[in-house]
Amino acid sequence: MARSRSSRYPMPLSTRLLTGLLDRTGGLDVGAMSQEEIVAQRRRVPPAVPPVTWVTGAVPRGVRLGWATARARDGHPLSVRTYAPADARGPVPVLVYLHGGGWVLGNVRGYDALCAHLAAQVGALVLNVDYRMAPEHKAPRAAQDSVDALRWAAEAAGSLGGDPDRLAVGGDSAGGNLSAVACQVLRDEGGPTIALQALLYPGVDARQTFPSVREKADAPVLTTRQIDAFLAAYVDDSGLTRDDPLVSPYYADLAGLPPALVQTAEHDPLRDEGEAYGAALAAAGVPVRTTRYVGVPHGFHSFPGATRVGAQARAELVTELRRALHPTQQPTQQPAGP
Repeated sequence: MARSRSSRYPMPLSTRLLTGLLDRTGGLDVGAMSQEEIVAQRRRVPPAVPPVTWVTGAVPRGVRLGWATARARDGHPLSVRTYAPADARGPVPVLVYLHGGGWVLGNVRGYDALCAHLAAQVGALVLNVDYRMAPEHKAPRAAQDSVDALRWAAEAAGSLGGDPDRLAVGGDSAGGNLSAVACQVLRDEGGPTIALQALLYPGVDARQTFPSVREKADAPVLTTRQIDAFLAAYVDDSGLTRDDPLVSPYYADLAGLPPALVQTAEHDPLRDEGEAYGAALAAAGVPVRTTRYVGVPHGFHSFPGATRVGAQARAELVTELRRALHPTQQPTQQPAGP
């Protein structure tokens, strides 16, 4: 009997069991799916009840969920899922979140648990953006929507109870890619200023030049074949090359970018490019913290309860966001004596 993909990677039993189940029931061949099947898949949301929430985490009490609408540059309305701490006093900092799914799949409601957790623990207004996806909308549409959403967040923050002068962006996988791209565009086009870019196992090199793409080609949750299909849907016939910074932020000038947190997963084809991006940011003089989480595959922030490191990864994410968005008052410098 053939061994499952999960069994070939050293992971805790709970992680192997869950990822094996995901691969059997949710492993998606985007290249073979019809447009109708893709749209149907995007609408799927895990039930927010036990035992599912034992794995995904639950929406904490004291967080208000709602909706807002941003406008893209072409006038298209972008739905935004909002998460606000109910006990907030005064304007709170703002985190714009960009969800994963290979620029093709995923939806904002599927990230309720993570985004509400961040709202509660960071003390921030979290804005989860429903950007447009491929194959209907090729690159760089998702990147442009992300940039437009960040600009909208800075303009609309006050009306939503947020502080436009304390703004961060974060995302996982394709959302990490979009977060990195948006930071580069905003740097080049005059802001708004981003306090932190939180990149969770991001895809930053569409040329797929790093070793883990081959070494982890059949990894649980995300395979190299799936990456190929996502990239084909998003980039092919878009008019952009695979090394264009709007697709592959690794190939841009990285000087002057916001401070960054980069989290990677041991058993992830995207691991090495994420870590290389962190190293390149550091070489360009950007403050960056890069952490590899052991014994987990791509996507582990979505199932922290089935891992040994999920709580640690979330705690690191919260800590870095709090440090960036709630800066402590620095002591006044006394003039040097004669």
